Order: sequence, then structure tokens, then C-alpha cells
Amino acid sequence: MVASLDRLMQRLHNRIFAQWGVVLVLSLVFLTVLEAFRLPAALLLAPMIAGILFSAAGGTVKVPDFFYAGAQGVVGVMIAKSLPLSNLTEAVRDWPVFLGGVGSTVVTAALLGWLLTRWRVLPGTTAIWGSSPGAASTMTVMAEAFGADVRLVAFMQYLRVMCVAGAASIIASVVMTGAGHPLPPVDWFPAIKPAALAATLAIALVGALLGKVLRVPAGALLVPLVATSVLTWTGAVAIQLPSWLLAISYALFGWSIGLKFTRETFLYAARATPRLLASIITLIAICGGFGMILSWAVGVDPLTAYLATSPGGADSVAIIAASSKVDVPFVMTMQMTRFLVVLVTGPALARFLAGRAAT
Repeated sequence: MVASLDRLMQRLHNRIFAQWGVVLVLSLVFLTVLEAFRLPAALLLAPMIAGILFSAAGGTVKVPDFFYAGAQGVVGVMIAKSLPLSNLTEAVRDWPVFLGGVGSTVVTAALLGWLLTRWRVLPGTTAIWGSSPGAASTMTVMAEAFGADVRLVAFMQYLRVMCVAGAASIIASVVMTGAGHPLPPVDWFPAIKPAALAATLAIALVGALLGKVLRVPAGALLVPLVATSVLTWTGAVAIQLPSWLLAISYALFGWSIGLKFTRETFLYAARATPRLLASIITLIAICGGFGMILSWAVGVDPLTAYLATSPGGADSVAIIAASSKVDVPFVMTMQMTRFLVVLVTGPALARFLAGRAAT
């Protein structure tokens, strides 16, 4: 496919709109394939895969920084909206359980990232950020802000998303043996509340702009995330994120990452893929073992424990949990607690482990 795209790119080199047409068609093709397998995060993965192949074939278009920052802002609002205050109070109340569940996954992922760095599979802190079991989009943005290769971090993060989603879907279907219920259809164009939508866009775009101007690390995502959390927890604003807005933001995010690839980066990632897959499968298996220990220790059912300790992303796990008879609040509280821990400790942990791997 890359060779065919290469020939096409030679004819379209200076035709920007035509190149974007090719990117859009490729994205729709991959979206159709991923949706056929009911893979979570398909709206983000399809544009990213299309961007990687297109850029590796010699494409020259890029997403302007303003649109990339705006997409990060919307994703930050979305993450904050999925972090209700009740989840945090539950984590504080049962802190030993959540400390064990979160700590085991974070430590295992960090160790595997350190080994990949030590073995020079990926350069610098890239492998450590790529192994971080937080929300893939957030880890990608933060990795870029702290000097890692954002292209390879994104490749590793979303490769793990696909593996985790596939494994969790298979295990859920086997364990539940038909006990799950189908997900409701997506309402792409819900009734709009103008004031709520305007407030949402203002928080996302103004927050992203402030994050860039103030040079906050990953500020285009983190400033809207923090602002949304504070404003919603205090009841100051109501957030509205229609599906079409999220789809546009996911596409911009995926294209922004994918179109940064070069042919050399693509080949580098391809050579590293077998070892990255081995690391990901190891992480999934170890976290599954922790899940079984958690099930025995706390008394939750095995599938709930497995999904709670599954190493991200939280959005993928949420979709699978919602379609199965599990304790969804427990699963999402564990996932979101881990996300917050990685968000706070990620930069310092990446620098520490990278330093130790270099010695």
C-alpha cells in the first residue's frame, strides 16, 4: 500500500486539497474496517493509521497547530467530564484496594518501559512514555511536551490500545457467554443546548490557547482538563460534547500524530513492532494476574477485576464494561484513579527511569 501511495504522492506533491482528499478517503476506509471489528477508539485510530501510511509514502500535508491544540482541548474536556467527583471519593474511602490495583499496573508498566529503554528498542524516554498505562491521548501529548518522540509514543500507546481492547473483548465474551447487552446506537446529532455547547467550546479553545501561551507542559490538554473539572464539580457550567464534535477532534488528533511520521520513522517502528508486541502481551498477562488476585482479595467478580486492572485505555475499557454485566463504577474508578496517578507522576518517573537505563 505504501508503494502505491508513493507513486500517487509524486503526482500530487503540490496539490494540497487533493492530498487531503486522499487522507480523508484512507481514513474512511480504515474506519470502516475497524468499526467492522467493533474496535474501541476507531474514530481516532483510523485517521492516525491513514496519516502514518500517507506521510510515510511522501505526503506533505500537516494539521495546523491551532487545530491540533483545539482538538487537545476538546479531548481534555472529555476526560474531565468522565471524572465525576464521586469516583474520587470512592477511591479515597477504599484507598488500600485502589493503591494495590493501581500501583501494581503502574509499576509493571514502568519496569517494562525501563527494559525497552535499557535494550535500546526505542530512544530516550520514548519507551517509558509509550508503556505508561494512562489515557493514550494524554500520554502522547505529555510525552511530546517532555521531549520524547511523539510519533513512536503514539504508535506504542495505540498498538497497546488495540491489543488490550481485543483481549478484553474476547475475554468478556467468553466469560459472560452472551450475558452482555448490545451498546445503544450513537446519537450523532443530539439536541443542542446553545449555552452549554458555547461554554464547552470556550473552555476547550481558550484553555488550549492559555496552555500554549503560558507554556504549560501539555497545557493545551491539561488546562482545559483542570478547568472543566473545577467548573463541573462546583456546578458552575454544564458540558455538552456532541458525538460529531468528538469525532472531528479525534480525527484532527489522529491526523496530527500520523502525519508527523516520516518514512524512516515508519520503518523504525515496523522493526520494533515484534518486541513492542511482546512487551504489551506481557503487560496484559501480568495485569490479568493482578486482576485475579484483586478478585480473590476483595470479592469482586473476576471479569470486573480484570477490566479494572486492564492497562488502558480507559475509554476502551469503559465501552467493554458497559456491554457486560460487571461493576462498572468499580472498573471506571480504578481506571480513572490510575490515570490521575500517571498524570501526576509520569514526567518525574520517565526522567528517573531513563536516567537509570542510561547508566
